Amino acid sequence: MLLGENILLALTALRANKTRAFLTMLGIIIGIASVITIMTIGEAMTNSLNNEMLGLGATDITVSVVPKSTRTERTDTGFVFRQGPRRSDMKNDDLISMEMIDRFREKFADRIEGIAMKQPVGNGTVKHLKDYAKVSVMGNNNLSMKKLDNVILAGREFTALDQMDGRKVCVVSDYLVGNMFKGDNEGALGQTITVVINDKYYHYTIVGVYEYDKHEPYNKDEHYDYETSLYLPLETAVRQTHSKNRYSEISVVGSTGEDINELMNDFRSFFNDKYYRNNENFQIRCSSLVTELESFNEMLKTTSVAISFIAGISLLVGGIGVMNIMLVSVTERTKEIGTRKALGATNSSIRVQFIVESITLCASGGIIGVMTGILMGNVVSKVMKLSAAAPIDGIVVSVLFSMAIGVFFGYYPANKAAKMNPIDALRYE
Repeated sequence: MLLGENILLALTALRANKTRAFLTMLGIIIGIASVITIMTIGEAMTNSLNNEMLGLGATDITVSVVPKSTRTERTDTGFVFRQGPRRSDMKNDDLISMEMIDRFREKFADRIEGIAMKQPVGNGTVKHLKDYAKVSVMGNNNLSMKKLDNVILAGREFTALDQMDGRKVCVVSDYLVGNMFKGDNEGALGQTITVVINDKYYHYTIVGVYEYDKHEPYNKDEHYDYETSLYLPLETAVRQTHSKNRYSEISVVGSTGEDINELMNDFRSFFNDKYYRNNENFQIRCSSLVTELESFNEMLKTTSVAISFIAGISLLVGGIGVMNIMLVSVTERTKEIGTRKALGATNSSIRVQFIVESITLCASGGIIGVMTGILMGNVVSKVMKLSAAAPIDGIVVSVLFSMAIGVFFGYYPANKAAKMNPIDALRYE
């Protein structure tokens, strides 16, 4: 008997017992739907996270000075391990100097797009009569300012002359303007504010107002006590902190197409081999959101597979149900099997007929489960405000797996039917 005829026979048998067939498929449907739903949500979460990270600069590499966790010292009794230093022990000579940065920029000129640098100044308070605003003062070069992706509501960011001359200008948040200038962003431009940091007074002229990120927590009833960032030109911050153009951390933007992991290894070797080889306390560490993102994606993938495996247990239950219903079907159709054998049907053709029927039953349940899973995954993704993405490979594997279940659990009933004695089958009541 041809495969097409077997499929038609299988569909006819399913239509003859619609309710029983549906209840039998229910375990397959639930299992497949659960797996597809989980995989769809997992894929949506992964894509959303990847896009968000890329927007934050996932391809950037942070080069930072970090303490060595342990150090080996030779004693009369041998080698011993001693605890490394703390960040507070860091001195100017341990920091990344402008000379290092210039040589680094020269060596990797064709592999990087730029270097973002910033210099923390400290936390302070802007005061004027009874009004005040808390600020975190940070010096940034122009690339670092660009990476912040602030929305400028009034004025401008820093010019090349601001950076070069270390002018005492600043860019403040609209919340600071709300506290100090009654929300008049344009009116705040050109105004000089006094910032008190560690009991020292610093005067800056406002040249720009940026929109504070509304996604960050903010209590309107306590807006005077909420701290926002106040930005200075990098050179201004360097002069104010007397840091001598030395940095504990820089951010490097790699060129398009460069391998991030390879760049990190090359950067690490450049600094540690050339400048930190003889430093007993500190070394250079390179990190990127890409590596963290890869680790998170792998963890999320592992979690999804684990949950899918648990959900797939229902497929086993569904498979047992398929075997049960096929055994019942074989018993009910004993005379049919005897008649076919009496007319010359071979054992293999009988076996194939019932295996195809089992596969058709499971594949139908698998297809319904896939459609249900996609629907549920889209609904849950929309509720979570994610962009749904049904996994094509997961859909294909699920359907093939459901068919494999049909073969596995349908073989025993099919083999039982194939081995029937035609005379006994025809006598069966």
